Amino acid sequence: MEWTVSEVADRAGISVRTLRHYHRIGLLPPDRVGANGYRHYGPVAVARLQRILLLRETGMGLPEIRAVLDAPETPAAEVRALEAHLDRLAAERDLLERRIAAVEHTLDMRRQGLGPRMDVMLQGFNDAYEDEVVERWGRDAFDAAHGWWHGMGVRRQRAWKVRAEGLLTRWREIQEEGHAPGSAAAQEHADTHLAWFAEIPGTPAHAGDAATTAGMVRGVAAGYEADPEFRRAFGSADAARFAAAALRSRVAHMDRLA
Repeated sequence: MEWTVSEVADRAGISVRTLRHYHRIGLLPPDRVGANGYRHYGPVAVARLQRILLLRETGMGLPEIRAVLDAPETPAAEVRALEAHLDRLAAERDLLERRIAAVEHTLDMRRQGLGPRMDVMLQGFNDAYEDEVVERWGRDAFDAAHGWWHGMGVRRQRAWKVRAEGLLTRWREIQEEGHAPGSAAAQEHADTHLAWFAEIPGTPAHAGDAATTAGMVRGVAAGYEADPEFRRAFGSADAARFAAAALRSRVAHMDRLA
């Protein structure tokens, strides 16, 4: 049994031009071409067309589809090709989601009559420390925090930054008031600081892992002391060192209680 180009096109819901294009690129040759130049398609060609249309629905390109259909081990090759295609689609989805988030940030700020803040729109609160976060706690931890940050609206981001600045300012106030790192005032604020860590997805504190949280806090405390950016954020190197000492004291106390 054979069908003409127009008959196959009608049954498949595609255009005659598409079928001709598939023939021209070698994707779907007809079973025979008559003396009058008419193309004729049999059951094997129609079955191949059905697979072409199914794979095309996934967004796979025609060269990839041809490679799948022409492979000697078609089922295995098709699985591998679909898995690779799925990976590409996932990467495209992630890129699209980041672009959507950037547009939402811009739109939100425009609605408020504000100009775009590139640091807010394009960077997360810990983007500058991506390599260190990934090395210490893994890519999933960074991605969780990154997604959490960019999932906020601009108002929530700004409110969070105000809270963060207040947290660091309070450390300087406690230090300048003459308290010791192990004092009640310092340890109470250390608890506040730890609770702040626990709000951030991807951190051990958020996951409730006490042992890993202690290691994280010690690592962050070292950064507070060593990183000039942190020292500026605290208002002074002394305040940064004081906060680091108080946080280390707090997790040491927690270790003893565990």
